[in-house]
Amino acid sequence: MKKVFALFVTVVLLSSVFALEAFADNHGSDEAMVRIAHASPDAPAVDVYVNGEAVVEGAAFKDATDYLNLPAGDHEVAIYPADANGEGDPVISTTLTIEAGMAYTVAAVGMLENLALEVATDSMEVSDGMTKVRVGHLSPDAPTVDVGLIGGDALFSGASFPAITDYQELEAGTYDLEIRTEDGTQVLDLSGTTLEANTVYSVFAVNTADNLEAWVLTDYTAMPSEMPQTGMGGAQSGMNTMLMTGLGAMLAGVLLAGFAFNRRRSHQS
Repeated sequence: MKKVFALFVTVVLLSSVFALEAFADNHGSDEAMVRIAHASPDAPAVDVYVNGEAVVEGAAFKDATDYLNLPAGDHEVAIYPADANGEGDPVISTTLTIEAGMAYTVAAVGMLENLALEVATDSMEVSDGMTKVRVGHLSPDAPTVDVGLIGGDALFSGASFPAITDYQELEAGTYDLEIRTEDGTQVLDLSGTTLEANTVYSVFAVNTADNLEAWVLTDYTAMPSEMPQTGMGGAQSGMNTMLMTGLGAMLAGVLLAGFAFNRRRSHQS
């Protein structure tokens, strides 16, 4: 009887593991990841609705969500003032089309009177030991700029509002960077910028020209699991959910097996 019970428990555990692996393989196969960023210097705190459901509440200037998992396809994105409760006309709305397996940043840019949504495709990969970075010119009244080493070559040239450049892969390390006008005048000192290995960054120039700031977001950090580590609500939370689901199924199997075994013993007594 003990051998039968042990065999039953083993079958239940193996079935749970295989089910967990199948769930992990299929989960997210038809989803994309979307991050929403508030980059408008004079816009108030806002709520963001996707397909009529609030996904962000009270986001202020330089707030960014973590990546949200959404099914691939078309989604209606609408931005309302934070105190509107989703009623009335949105400040701005658009249809966002996303593809499975991709990641996106949707940034609210410009001044409040001409607010717009800028969509960029994000990178979720980087060569081992390297770093990857891009820049975004999200300052509505700043001139066209270059980003490069202080006294050295430009890494990104001719960025104008509201452009977001392609990524460049670099050696990891600390760089003395600057944002400068095309004639070489420095507009923002970025000395001591540290770019970690196995990490992807977006560096956004935000605020107005007389208060220019660098806003750095981490797009992706490569981990041994090869899952994107993006904080709350991202792929790491999804993996934790899968693990908890699998463990729960395994525990339920063990309890069920024990209950059946005890019932059989009681009938035999």
